[in-house]
Amino acid sequence: MDLSQGVPIQIHLETFVTQGDDTETHVFDEPGTLVQMGNALYIRYQEVDEDAGTSMPVTMKLRDDGDIQLSRGSSNGDTQLKLFFANEKRVLTRYRTPYGIIPVETVTPSIDARMTTDPVAGEIYVEYELFANHQHLGNYRLRLQFKA
Repeated sequence: MDLSQGVPIQIHLETFVTQGDDTETHVFDEPGTLVQMGNALYIRYQEVDEDAGTSMPVTMKLRDDGDIQLSRGSSNGDTQLKLFFANEKRVLTRYRTPYGIIPVETVTPSIDARMTTDPVAGEIYVEYELFANHQHLGNYRLRLQFKA
């Protein structure tokens, strides 16, 4: 299947956030698009918050070396978070807010991405720790499943 033109997909995303003794779970079911550009696959969708009446563009870039880049927000908006997940590596990045840039770091103890092309379907699993100003903010897990 030619993924260079983009394929509509259905996304099921579960995120688990553990901060101290508290764990939150968030579940999103959204339409999206899977497209191949060069050696990378991109999953794009809108994360909708019905309670707040907002939506946030999200792009997940799956690189051919197994690393994953997650972007929330737009490059021309006032809020944008880019996280990089590289297996067992600590990666520094930045979080742009209306109040300025905050340096953040991810440490990724576990990362796995699997995909089939006939039918188009896949699953991405990432466990990571998030740090800002050398302080541990929490432990995170995300599981994104998709199918055409």
